[in-house]
Amino acid sequence: MTAPSLRISVFLARLLGPVCIAIAIGVLVNAAAYRGLAQEFLHNTALIYVTGLLGMTAGVAILLNHNAWVPDWRLLITLFGWLATIGGAQRIIWPQGTEAALRWFLERSASLIVAGIIWLIIGAVLCFFGYRREPVTGATR
Repeated sequence: MTAPSLRISVFLARLLGPVCIAIAIGVLVNAAAYRGLAQEFLHNTALIYVTGLLGMTAGVAILLNHNAWVPDWRLLITLFGWLATIGGAQRIIWPQGTEAALRWFLERSASLIVAGIIWLIIGAVLCFFGYRREPVTGATR
């Protein structure tokens, strides 16, 4: 499979990067509220299912346009697409598995901080490559 055009990669980096940073800031600044949201999420199977539908749809949309296994920053977008697809499918097929995984995650006190830092790094990398310059039209790298 050929790599997607740089234009598609930059577009997706510009779309996903700020969202990742917003999530990271929310988690790091307001961890108690996010922990509460996660607890509420645990008790709502319909919400788990709907987020699975949305996550899988977004993941497949990303992969249809960007399934690039290249040794550079664009691999983050591909991995994001695959994780969203697999995570979404898992929530659709086996919502109780999501409950168990989230319970395990919430039992670890540092889990939200680590997750927030990971989201921040991913968002920063995507924003850096997405906003550093305009892509050349039709470029492949």
